[in-house]
Amino acid sequence: MKRLLLPIGILAIALTACTDSGEVEVACSLEYWDGTIGTCLPDEWGVLDSETLKRRGVPEETIAAFQADQAVSGQFPTVTVTKESLTRPTTPEAYSQASIRSVSVLPGYSELETTSVVVDDSNVQLHVFTAQPSESDPARRFYQISTANEALGYTITAAVPVSIDDALEQQVLLILGNITLVAPEE
Repeated sequence: MKRLLLPIGILAIALTACTDSGEVEVACSLEYWDGTIGTCLPDEWGVLDSETLKRRGVPEETIAAFQADQAVSGQFPTVTVTKESLTRPTTPEAYSQASIRSVSVLPGYSELETTSVVVDDSNVQLHVFTAQPSESDPARRFYQISTANEALGYTITAAVPVSIDDALEQQVLLILGNITLVAPEE
């Protein structure tokens, strides 16, 4: 049976845990806005600059990337944001569904869960799945949200090891749960 995620908005508020039990408090420590996309980053996550992305051969469609400071199972958890021009304006909901269909053909794809979330007043899907897009890399767990604004599509993808602890999952959900295409108020 698939595990249900709490709606991300509620989850972001309820992420405080007792430190005596070894759990950590996950909270926003850095508000990020680059003029196009915004989110909130927890402690021990940073922004990867464009030079670093170019050196790593990241596709130019990637407009932002965030990475955990510490590796987990030899992998650094990463969240990337890609932008694509669409042939015509589309709704966030339609783009979200199309994105889910497009990744379902990845090698080793297995859907873990899909949950409705709200991004800028639009209902889209948080799609959690595992896949191994490249034979030279290990299988990974992905958390993905796609949304659109007129004729631009945005996909926010977290890539983590297949098995992660609750603290890392909460960090990823905090980042994804705060995604916005709306500029913050001054």
